[in-house]
Amino acid sequence: MGPVSGSFLVEGATVFDGERFHPATPVLVLDGRIAAVGGRPAPPAGTPVVDGRGATLLPGLVDAHTHVSPGALETALRCGVTTELDMFADPELAGSLRRRAAADPRTADVRSAGTGATAPGGHPSRLVDRGLLAPFPTVHGPGAAEAFVAARAAEGSDHLKLVLEDGTVPGHPCPTLDADTVRALVRAGHAHGLLVVAHVLTQAHALLAVDAGVDGLAHLFVDQPPSARFVEAAVRHGVFVVPTLTSLAARAGHRRGHALGTDPDLGPRLDPRDRALLEAGFPGPPAVPDGLAHAMAGVTRLAAAGVPLLAGTDAGSPGTAHGASLHDELALLVRSGLSPAAALTAATRAPAAVFGLPDRGRIAPGLRADLVLVRGEPERDVTRTRAVEVVWRGGHALGPPGPTRGTTAR
Repeated sequence: MGPVSGSFLVEGATVFDGERFHPATPVLVLDGRIAAVGGRPAPPAGTPVVDGRGATLLPGLVDAHTHVSPGALETALRCGVTTELDMFADPELAGSLRRRAAADPRTADVRSAGTGATAPGGHPSRLVDRGLLAPFPTVHGPGAAEAFVAARAAEGSDHLKLVLEDGTVPGHPCPTLDADTVRALVRAGHAHGLLVVAHVLTQAHALLAVDAGVDGLAHLFVDQPPSARFVEAAVRHGVFVVPTLTSLAARAGHRRGHALGTDPDLGPRLDPRDRALLEAGFPGPPAVPDGLAHAMAGVTRLAAAGVPLLAGTDAGSPGTAHGASLHDELALLVRSGLSPAAALTAATRAPAAVFGLPDRGRIAPGLRADLVLVRGEPERDVTRTRAVEVVWRGGHALGPPGPTRGTTAR
């Protein structure tokens, strides 16, 4: 069905506000904005009331690493992801999807890097050769950095993605950016007011990127466990990290996608294309079979050191699906030592704050009513986030509340 009224009251639900859980807390939404949290809200006559007993109300989830494609944002929203942060996409496609999201609450919102900065012939150029990606400009050394970044800013990129990938992990050697070019790109990105994020899969590239001044890493590396030197550098430079454990699991040969595609709650929200990508694997044997274990050890050590962690999936890559994979990412973060609350913060408040989206990621008065109602208690079992009952974006529901959620008017 189409969007419904942007005003409603949720009563009886536990509320996760982006940091903490609050039992049986009412939330009033008026005209697409959160008007009141807690207390005894007095909604206007006729305001729909959603019975949230036995459920938990979350901020709309934010996936901090995706690759958008037509239809992806609709799938994401069905699974409770209300905002995606794209990390490499055709700028015209990304722009059109963002414009559509601004006009249509039935699709997730998106912010995009547009074309990422990579060396001539560098990753992901092989996807162009295979017809999976349109040709894109590359960076021919440090002298080309300013012009490249200026072009991305003119296209409307919301942040800048650098690709440090020599192909050793996937087993396909390729050129990559050198240290001087990385430093020049970081300077240019910051001069244009862009957050700079680096794709890395090895610790050496992670250290290079951090020392060059990037704001964050779009993956954790998989070639070895994190060293004390890396953790100290991450703390000293104040970087954030998007581990993308669900994608790294696929790279390491773990077939986690099938369980998501057949999940009784998430499975029906996916289309055949989503399920096919979940079942897909990276070609060839895994170059680093212990890669997931190395990355999970990294999450444990970085969290203990206070490094900000953002939940992201690399959705669009083999073994992932938009929306659904973020729920698997939450489970892997908890397995790595985060509490359910900390994992959910990594998928709500933290990415919204880091990427300059202060109007979302929390449940607080004045913010956008991007909300997800799930059955059960993710505070005790984070996999309960998969039991999505209602998704609201800007106060508009995707459809009627589920069969166990009574709605009345007040």
